[in-house]
Amino acid sequence: MKILIIEDEKDIATFIKSCLESADFVVEYTESGEHGSFQARVNNYDLIILDLNLPDRNGFEVCRDIRLDGIKIPILILTVESEIESKVQLLNAGADDYLTKPFSTTELIARINALLRRPINIREDNIIFDDFEFNKSKHSVVKGNNEIYLTRKEYILLDYLITKRGQIVSRGDLVDHVWDKEANLFSNTIETHILNLRKKISSKKNKSIIKTYPGRGYGIL
Repeated sequence: MKILIIEDEKDIATFIKSCLESADFVVEYTESGEHGSFQARVNNYDLIILDLNLPDRNGFEVCRDIRLDGIKIPILILTVESEIESKVQLLNAGADDYLTKPFSTTELIARINALLRRPINIREDNIIFDDFEFNKSKHSVVKGNNEIYLTRKEYILLDYLITKRGQIVSRGDLVDHVWDKEANLFSNTIETHILNLRKKISSKKNKSIIKTYPGRGYGIL
């Protein structure tokens, strides 16, 4: 899952980014409301964390611009405001939730997971395929009675494929949601990660859970 942070206080943004990456999210951030609005409208993210008080373009305007462009992904507002009027305005502007500073990272991650579970992106915490079990809340992958070690990127890749199970996911979708903008799009890094993941989570009949659809992409169907 890829998250965009729009926050002008670099220390706060860097801290949140670190915490979310530790929770196996892919994270990008910008300090500019104007740039963040642009990024949100031209790239694919699963959730946006948006600071309300930005120097160049405030959170209300950024949120409104994103919604006017037809983008429906969850937006979580960070604010120091406590007035009821401000909270109502945030929700009316298209925000899905808000969090008042200061906040704990535990609450932040809980709010994010709650937003990602809403109907726009329904997901289960515990999913079983054959003798393979994926538990999102525990960040564990188990085959039979043995826990499987996955690298952070392999885990994020599997998480996204499971979230999109029943669909064919294109290479472009994987680039957008699993890799950040620094990734080398012309390398075979995606194919290599898919290959390694297949080896680790093949079924008890030694059949691959991840299917390849030539010219179209990958999927868990």
